[in-house]
Amino acid sequence: MQGMGHPKEMGHPHRSGGHPHGKGHPGGIGAAIDYNKDPFIVIWEVTRACELKCVHCRADAQTKPHPDELSHQEGIKLIDEIYEMNNPMLVFTGGDCMMRKDLYDLAEYAVKKGMRVSMTPSATDNVTKEAMQKAKDVGLSRWGISLDGPTPEIHDHFRGTTGSFELTVEKIKYLNELNMPLQINTVISRYNYDSLEKMAKLVGELKAVMWYIFLLVPTGRGQIDDCLTPAEHEKVFRWLYELGKTAPYDIKTTAAQHYRRVVIQQKHREKLVDKENIRYEDSITDTAYLIDGLKRAPKGVNDGNGFIFVSHTGDVMPSGLLPIVVGNVREKSLAEIYRESPVLKKLRNPDLYKGKCGICEFRFVCGGSRSRTYAVTGDYLESEPFCVYVPEAMRKKENAST
Repeated sequence: MQGMGHPKEMGHPHRSGGHPHGKGHPGGIGAAIDYNKDPFIVIWEVTRACELKCVHCRADAQTKPHPDELSHQEGIKLIDEIYEMNNPMLVFTGGDCMMRKDLYDLAEYAVKKGMRVSMTPSATDNVTKEAMQKAKDVGLSRWGISLDGPTPEIHDHFRGTTGSFELTVEKIKYLNELNMPLQINTVISRYNYDSLEKMAKLVGELKAVMWYIFLLVPTGRGQIDDCLTPAEHEKVFRWLYELGKTAPYDIKTTAAQHYRRVVIQQKHREKLVDKENIRYEDSITDTAYLIDGLKRAPKGVNDGNGFIFVSHTGDVMPSGLLPIVVGNVREKSLAEIYRESPVLKKLRNPDLYKGKCGICEFRFVCGGSRSRTYAVTGDYLESEPFCVYVPEAMRKKENAST
């Protein structure tokens, strides 16, 4: 499972005023966050155990919990450390987080501290109506479920388990009955590229408040041949932008940082934003807020830059899709690792990016997917390999030489 949701209050950002979170960022009611010091969101892979066999699995999940998983007390200590980092959003993921026996105890502890907590379990028989009710009673703000196609043929193939589609829809209907905010996670790849219109309609019919879209990163079980082409990425981004104007749910993308560039360009064409004001690292204006999913984050979140991942054994990585270990919470605090890691410091400095990403005028709000760049090139500072955009600096240089 690749989940990393941004929890949000019910409602549609295009129709309601104010911040889509309702309460803003837990640490500061919409205040600017210094990504050099604190993350916007923390993903904790509470277990790698999972009963599914998804063809794209980042974690290459196993059927049983790892014997060296963080203990309950280590988990409590980690939650305390996360809270002290300006109380970022916290997401429990896996594997299948439902296979962690003390999941609800950990969630309740975090919620009682005043943290916004969500989780992204796999749709298995572990997800009972009673389990969903317990999640609601504990105070979880969001339940994310993966649905990767509008038909059993597409979804079941993707998940490697016959009957997964019907089971997933059944679990979603339980959530609707409980009025639990639903986030549907979809990995876009070669498998479902031709079915996105149907998928968008189904997401609405299932009453999701957010469609959380992942653009496949070829890591774990994910293969590069399953990725869309750069041109197809661009086509999907423009389609998503138009869909977002009328969809009854919010849309968020992951491993698709260049979607922010498309949003800015489209808004510029519609004279809704002056793109000259979004280039700079300190651009924490209403214009900059438009970039990452309509005011969700004050700046564009990227691997290790406003985003951090903690594995089931305590290893800290820029994200679950960028598997470079930069420390372990058993040896150092999460704050020390996040703030002092040389790798993370480089990731937070887009001026260090190579190729066209390093000179692109959108590098501070986009920067390309660092995880996909690493998966394809082996260098997390290289250019995003699935972006068609030619930066202004390159165009001016080419024009000057002709």
